[in-house]
Amino acid sequence: MPQPRLELRSVSKSYTEGAQPVKVLHEVSLTAEAGSITALVGRSGCGKTTLLNLAGAMDFPSAGEVLIDGRATASLSDSELTALRRTRIGFVFQFFQLLPTLTVLENVELPLMLASARDSAVTARNRLRWVGLEEKAASMPYQLSGGQQQRVAIARALVHSPELLIADEPTGNLDTASGDQVLALLRDAAARFGATILMATHSAEAAAIADVCVSMRDGRIQNVERR
Repeated sequence: MPQPRLELRSVSKSYTEGAQPVKVLHEVSLTAEAGSITALVGRSGCGKTTLLNLAGAMDFPSAGEVLIDGRATASLSDSELTALRRTRIGFVFQFFQLLPTLTVLENVELPLMLASARDSAVTARNRLRWVGLEEKAASMPYQLSGGQQQRVAIARALVHSPELLIADEPTGNLDTASGDQVLALLRDAAARFGATILMATHSAEAAAIADVCVSMRDGRIQNVERR
């Protein structure tokens, strides 16, 4: 059996609220293979975003382990964590989070510039071409529709060919047609680039493209459907 790209082993997460700890995740175990899409579904507050933050090494479990290619994120040094986030993980958010003072091309190029990569502008333009927005390279984010901004955000998230893509409600702020375009790009990213995609969603259409659908409730996994 090949090693999973992402693995959560009996992961729990608690936060302190006042004097009392509040447990958000309860012994969650999950694996995701290279090139697969896993959808996390459930009501707001069920722990989806917390799980995404742990999987993307933006936070760490109170108990249990999160492993990316067999290495526990909590065991990495600060410099190793920075390198992991910059080179091996991409992030897509519901509200795009493009930098308003940068052009579309500069937004896409930014992760490569932070990693001091060569030919960053050429690579960024290639990713813009892949999402069908090369002609918008010199535009500012405010000049784009919501769907176009999310496609730019996907180009940025994948510009460095990350092994893991974390997507938090990627179609939650889009109309149906724009959402369908974004979902097609995510499906293509898994197939073309081999990205492992972990996506939180309320959308039945988004969940339908997943290879694995994980239903969550009150910080626990209720059901795992493999397709």
